[in-house]
Amino acid sequence: MKITAQEEYGLRILLRIASCKDQGGMSIPQLSEAEGLSSHYVAKLARVLRMEKFINSTPGYKGGYVLAQPANQIIINKVLKALGGSLFDTEFCGLHAGALKFCTNSVDCSSRSLWQMLQFTIDQLLDKITLDDLVNSEKNSAKILEEMLRQHTGGIA
Repeated sequence: MKITAQEEYGLRILLRIASCKDQGGMSIPQLSEAEGLSSHYVAKLARVLRMEKFINSTPGYKGGYVLAQPANQIIINKVLKALGGSLFDTEFCGLHAGALKFCTNSVDCSSRSLWQMLQFTIDQLLDKITLDDLVNSEKNSAKILEEMLRQHTGGIA
């Protein structure tokens, strides 16, 4: 499994906006410079985040992007799904049918059970993490996430 560039950079842009102290938010050029990305790519990611109602644009010459809702209400699972989709969803089997029109394992598929279980576990954890949990130093965020993982796994982590 891989995390896509769109998911990684989209989340990083959202974190930059959440961390911004300026009431006007951050502009595309500011986000581009801060993340080392092209303005075109930042604009594309900002559009996705705006369409999904995670951010709003502020008008005017000094306008930029601000959070559309408080950071503690933005669920990371929703952000990642908006940026890249789910690992496993109802269309998964149709997309992996091979050379045939229908998957040869559409009736009895043990690997589908694995992907469903993995998606369920990921959703359970990521539904508990908010943008606010990540707007910290790496050390503080790691502590928060480790505690969540411990609670999620019953102390195994």
